[in-house]
Formats: sequence, structure tokens, C-alpha cells
Amino acid sequence: MKKNVLLRTNFLVCTVIIIGFVITAWIGYQSNQGIFREDMERVSTLTSEGIYHQIDSIFTKPINISLTMANDSLLKSFLLGEQQHLEDQEFIDTMRVYLNAYREKYSYDSVFLASVQTKRYYYFNGLDRTLEEGDPENGWFYDFLAGEEEYNIVIDNDQVEGAGNEVTVFINCRIRDEEGATIGIVGVGFRVNTLQALLQSYEEHSGVKAYLVDKAGDVEIATDRTGFEGTVNLFDICSFSQLKNEILTVQDQPQYLWYDGQMGSGFVVSRYVDNLGWHLIVENDATALNQKLAKQLLREVLIVIGTILLVLVTITSVIRRYNRRIIELTVAQEQAHQSIFQKATEQLYENIYEIDISHNRAASEATQAYFESLGAPSNIPYDEALQVIAQKQIKEEHRQGYLDTFSSKNVLQSFAEGRDHLRYDFMITNDGAAYYWMRITTQIFYWSEDDSVRMMVYRQNIDAEKRRELYMYEQMQKDSLTGLYNKVATQEHIREMLDRHPHTSFAFFILDIDNFKEANDNLGHAAGDEVLISFAKTLQSQFRKEDVIGRIGGDEFIAFMSVPNRETAEEKARLLSSVLCREVNTEAGAWHVSTSIGVALVPESGRDFERCTARPTTPSTRLKNRGKTDIPSLLPTNRKISGDMADIARFCMKCITQVK
Repeated sequence: MKKNVLLRTNFLVCTVIIIGFVITAWIGYQSNQGIFREDMERVSTLTSEGIYHQIDSIFTKPINISLTMANDSLLKSFLLGEQQHLEDQEFIDTMRVYLNAYREKYSYDSVFLASVQTKRYYYFNGLDRTLEEGDPENGWFYDFLAGEEEYNIVIDNDQVEGAGNEVTVFINCRIRDEEGATIGIVGVGFRVNTLQALLQSYEEHSGVKAYLVDKAGDVEIATDRTGFEGTVNLFDICSFSQLKNEILTVQDQPQYLWYDGQMGSGFVVSRYVDNLGWHLIVENDATALNQKLAKQLLREVLIVIGTILLVLVTITSVIRRYNRRIIELTVAQEQAHQSIFQKATEQLYENIYEIDISHNRAASEATQAYFESLGAPSNIPYDEALQVIAQKQIKEEHRQGYLDTFSSKNVLQSFAEGRDHLRYDFMITNDGAAYYWMRITTQIFYWSEDDSVRMMVYRQNIDAEKRRELYMYEQMQKDSLTGLYNKVATQEHIREMLDRHPHTSFAFFILDIDNFKEANDNLGHAAGDEVLISFAKTLQSQFRKEDVIGRIGGDEFIAFMSVPNRETAEEKARLLSSVLCREVNTEAGAWHVSTSIGVALVPESGRDFERCTARPTTPSTRLKNRGKTDIPSLLPTNRKISGDMADIARFCMKCITQVK
């Protein structure tokens, strides 16, 4: 015992060391990762705000200037009188001076005017060209005219003389006449490399990547590309493609999003720039940072493993000679313990298992092997193994009872209350298809070796015994002649249906064979039995499996079924009257069978069995139907019943139909 304690103590020391190292390494990793993530969020957010405000200021001024020019009466007068001065150089110079004045004042790379009427393109050096339709270079002009927006932003090459086809950001504004018709387009432009230089400076300083994309996600401006060079969708080439919808659909507030995908992980800040109609996206890639942290964690883990191995080797060398002896004693004790129980019960039980309830575990190798054979992991706690067994082997209607009976909580409570035996009968399967009955009997006892409460589990196949028991019970409920429920069973099944379905409507049929005594007197009792058997089979064929059919007296029968409404009960009564009116051939001769049928409706006649079967106090009116196919509707009348039928079907009915 002392050696065992020493072994567990040394093992505990190693466990504490392992846990300490692991916790320290994990806390360090999480702490470093948290610091780095906060830093990435802060840098990305500040970078996004800086770029956003600078871009907003860069574009706000040219947009306002372009809008101011679009509303200038001088430009409108010029465009309206242009047709009369097509060859007037002085007229053209007036516009050149006007546009050049704006260029010099605000230092823009381009200031232009395009006429809708003449398709002429004026700039700060005069008349440049005519914007012919169909020329791809003039697509911006006709696309803008086809729209309705007051201004837009286009990235295009500057084709005017001396511009060198430099890629330029143009702000195009619509000029309208007094009727609101578009008569021209005016605007300013500045080189796109101005914005690229801005993005580049932030990327170099903060270690991020910045993009300006349109509402579809196509890149308009980045440090290495522009929309003029070809349409490239950012979400086709980036690591955060899964965030596309989330980024592009939100415009009213900034978004701060972490992502983790196959191509990498990182942090993204997205802001919608109203003046541009574009999204500013700042990406901070964390892939390299995560790899660095992972390598650092791996180094710490290797150090932990090396330290643990050194401690384990030292401890093992000290306790090895004690451990071998402890194992030998433990195995011998286990075998002796198991052998005692096996010899005493091997003739009676299918399997015997032992459970350590106090420690919630299997107490023998055989028990553990049984758990593992069902797919449970090694050393699974007993309560979890119980759940696995219930799920894989126990029939569904017995599972909860099985779990409640043999749970460690219930076992300990039973032991505390002085009960040392538990028993439960249930259906079990070994192949998932065929079920058989099993009885588990347990013996709860105290095991002083480790101060634990244990339980021996004896599994006994009682399938044959249980099936005989159920068969005998079923036979006790049957009428020996007809095979229908007998009087007592009929009453119990009807009461059970009423209790189980308190909100369901039912029809209660009482039938007796007319003049049956004459059949016995004229043909003999053997023939009378044949008539009863034939009548019972015909009656049973007219009802469902779940309906209650019983013989409650000599020639008296009951049927009980759920119905949706009163009309269904009427129709059923008519059908029974027709079907049961027939010739029965016996060895002693033929007998014409007819029947009287009484029907009560539930809940009209009451909700519980006693009210539906209360004895009437006034005689009934019998309605005869001699050979007719039509049957009167249910009538508010009572029926006087005597004999065995009165014992089980004493009912004061609000609605009864007598059919003969």
C-alpha cells in the first residue's frame, strides 16, 4: 500500500510539472498572440483612418470645384452659343483661358469641357479633338451621358497633347440647361500616381496593404495596379475572399474583420468612401506572425518535453523495483477477485462485470474491454460508457430506465440508503436488428483496498422466460372462443385510451346478436359457437389494429374507436349493420345473423370511462330496421341494458342509434 502511494505521489509530481509547463507555455503563447493581434488591429485602424481622411480631402476639393464649374453660367452660355462660333478662334480662346485659370489656380493636371452638341473636347490649351462615338477611348463620355448621376470618377489615360497618355483620375460633372437636359461635361483630373504614392507611403510605414475597389470589388487603385490597366477583382486574388459579401454590402460604418483561410490569416479594415463610391480596404497579413509564434511555442514545448523526460527517467529509476512488485500484486489480486465471482455465477449469468462507482470507472480489464468493444475510448468514465451502451444496444423505450437505474448517482444513493441490490429488465441487441430480453442484477459492496463503493453486474438472458410471461399475459386478456379481448381487458383498454388521448373524439359501439338463444336451441351449442366465431372475425375485420374489440358476454360485443366527427360514427354504424347481416353456414345448418347496435359519442357522453358507461335510468326506444339498407341518424335516446353487457357498458348516452 505504501509503495502504491509512493508511485502515485511521484506520478503526481510529474503531472504537476507537465501541467505547469504546458500552462505557462500556453499562457505565454496566448498572451503574445493577444498583444500582436491588438497591435495589428490598432495599426490597421489608424492606417485606414489616415488614408480615408486624406483621400476624402483629396477628392472633396476637385469634386466641389467640378460641381461649381458645372453650374457656372459662363460655361452654359458658351455651350449654348457654341454652334454659331465653331470657327471663331477668339470664342475658343475664351474657353481656353477659362479652363487654364482653374488649372493654374488649383494645380490640377487636367481641366476639360466636353460639348454634347458638337462632341468637341476643350482643355486648358484650347480645342483638342472631337469625341467620335464608337471610339473605345471616348467610352467614358457616352457611358456618363447614358447614366443619371451628377458626377462620377473615372481612371483613364489623358489623351490631350502634351499629357503623354498618363493615367489620370478624372472627375466628370454634368452641365444641365434650364430644362434639365445635359448640354456638356466639365471636370478636372490629377495623376493617379498621386494616390498610389499616398498608399505606398502608408504601406511602407505600417506594413499593410491598401486598396480602393468599386462596389463590385474590382480594383480601381492600388500601389501596383489601376482600373485603367484592366479589370481585376480583389477577392479573386486575396486571402480574405470569404469576406467579400460582408465588406461590399456595408456602407454606413467601418468594418473590422479577422479572417483565417487556406491562403493565410490576418485583419482587414473596410471603409466606404461616399465621395468616390469606392471601398477603402486595408489588409494586415498575420501569416508570418502566426508562423513565428508557432515556432516559438514549438521550442517551448520541446523544452518542456525534454525536462519532463529527465524528471521521468529520474523518478522511474528510483521506483522501478517497487513498481514491478506492485504490478504483480495488483494483477494477482485482480485475478483472484474475478475468479471468485466467476466460479460462483458462471452457470447462471451471461456476463459479469465490475464497476468502481466511487471513481466512476471500470474495475476490471473485462469490463474495460466490453466498453471498448462498443466503440468507447480507452479509460472512458463509467457514466459516459453507460450512455454509449444505452445508445448502441438498449431498445429506445428502455434506455431512460436503464440509465436512471444504473447511474453512479443512483447506485451511491441506493448504497447510502442501505439497499445493496438493483435489478432492471430490458430489451438489448448485439447486432442492431434483433432484440432480446435481458435482466441485470447488481450487488453493491464496499471495497476496502481503495476505500471505494463497487458494483458487480450480472447479465442474464431471460428472453424465453419474458416471452412466456408476455404470452401468458396476452392469453389472460383474450376470450378463449373468439380471440377478442375479454370483459376485463376490454374495460381496461378503453379506459387507457380515454386517459391517453384526453382531447380525442371516440365512438363506443355495443353489439348483440339478435335471437341468438334460438340458434343455440335449434342448431345446438356447437353451431352457436361457430356463429359467434364467424361474427367475431367479421366484426374484427371492420376495425383498425389500434381499435378495441371485445366480447363481454355470451352474444354481446363492444368496439371502441377514435372518430373525427358524428357523421363518421353514423356511417360506421350503417356499414356494420350491412356487413354483419349475413348467413353463417354451420355443420348443423345455416343461420341468418342480424345485430342490434348502440353507439355513444365521446366526449358528448362523458370524458371518463365511468360516465360513458353509466347505467341508464329510463327505458330506451328501440328503432327497428328490418332488412333496410338505410339507417336512422343518431337519436337522443337511452337504451336499457342487462346482463354482462350492463356490467361493462352501463352508459347513459346522449346519442344512440338502434339498428336491427
